[in-house]
Amino acid sequence: MKPIVAIVGRPNVGKSTLFNKLTGTRRAIVHDTPGVTRDRLYGDCEWLRHSFLLVDTGGIEPHSDDVILSQMRRQAQLAIETADAIVMLVDIRSGVTANDEEVALMLRKSGKPVVLCVNKCDRPGGIPPELYEFYNLGLGDPIEVSSIHGHGTGDLLDEVCKLLPNPEEEQEDSDEIRVAIIGKPNAGKSSLVNQMAGEERVIVSEIPGTTRDATDTLVENDKGKFLLIDTAGLRRKSRVNEGIEYYSVLRAKLAVERATVCVIMLDATEGFTEQDSKVAGLAHEAGKGCIIAVNKWDLVEKDGKTMDQQRKQLMVDFSFMSYAPIIFISAKTGQRIARLWDLIKFVDEQNAMRITTGKLNDILAEATARVQPPTDKGRRLKIYYMTQASTRPPTFVCFVNRAELFHYSYQRYLENQIRGVFGLEGTPIRLITREREREDV
Repeated sequence: MKPIVAIVGRPNVGKSTLFNKLTGTRRAIVHDTPGVTRDRLYGDCEWLRHSFLLVDTGGIEPHSDDVILSQMRRQAQLAIETADAIVMLVDIRSGVTANDEEVALMLRKSGKPVVLCVNKCDRPGGIPPELYEFYNLGLGDPIEVSSIHGHGTGDLLDEVCKLLPNPEEEQEDSDEIRVAIIGKPNAGKSSLVNQMAGEERVIVSEIPGTTRDATDTLVENDKGKFLLIDTAGLRRKSRVNEGIEYYSVLRAKLAVERATVCVIMLDATEGFTEQDSKVAGLAHEAGKGCIIAVNKWDLVEKDGKTMDQQRKQLMVDFSFMSYAPIIFISAKTGQRIARLWDLIKFVDEQNAMRITTGKLNDILAEATARVQPPTDKGRRLKIYYMTQASTRPPTFVCFVNRAELFHYSYQRYLENQIRGVFGLEGTPIRLITREREREDV
């Protein structure tokens, strides 16, 4: 899981400007008015082979009675609790304020590693004498930066990376299949982990959102070695206003990133919802092996046709990931859990499948002979050859004469031809187009 680094400090010290500079984005709203950043934003950041998630927080006003400001303080406290390392940002122009001292006290009490960063050091030259005042915060040597110009950000990232785990140590054990169990709150994810582990490993409650963080459970059985990652349920964005819910979404996304297989849990008593589609979309976009598990099947009134009807409807609902197998289970009774183990192992193998270039081009030759590539204004698409670039997910590169002629519908046709021969069930496929030459116009 990627480490989390939070930028905290009182309002209007330049946290959002620094966030934008370090992540190379303009996602955080930057404004001179204090309190513009009310919720937290996060973005990927890479430096010195380290990859971590940077979190921009609302400014902390320790003693404010204002409702919005007190909410911001609560959210920043949650950021501190969840972060692996913290950057405290202060403003050299205003010097050390009472609020800076309060924030520094919060950070010292948290016990988290902190880098003190003094912003708005915009003038070139030697060390400004005002910098020494910030030693009084008791957070070690201050790093001077200009978040607007980018001066000093390299030194800041150097210090942050010293506080993070070594990238080599972060690599997971490759002989276990990492399974993220994702879905809406109260779909039965924790119950499934307990059933699969054969013991009470995770708190199970009917109150949605009981599981606030991703937890790992290592299971070894006759099927192999599995690391089960239980995540907090993903809620709709409109219900992610509270800090705990925001971080639940964040942790779930990170859990999906760590996993090789995602079990997408649905509640059979509620049926398919838009949120189920969004949850599944996380795993699909990340290129993970996917299984759709319909839980609480024991509570559904059914006859001999119910399962087939439900399966057909779910194939329509999840049309964007028609490759994903669907299984109907009961985490409470253990119904079809043995089959789920087999599916996880099978889907993981499919996600890691490698196909030789020779076999791919045999399929390509047959496919283009059966259905001619598209034409436009007298020019026909030519696909010279295809090769597999990577696995997880299986990614294929097609070398063509004109990329704009390689329409989405024909890409889908080729994808279906590959699946027809090799299966690749339970895994998305990526097709990348490369132009080898351009014909004269």
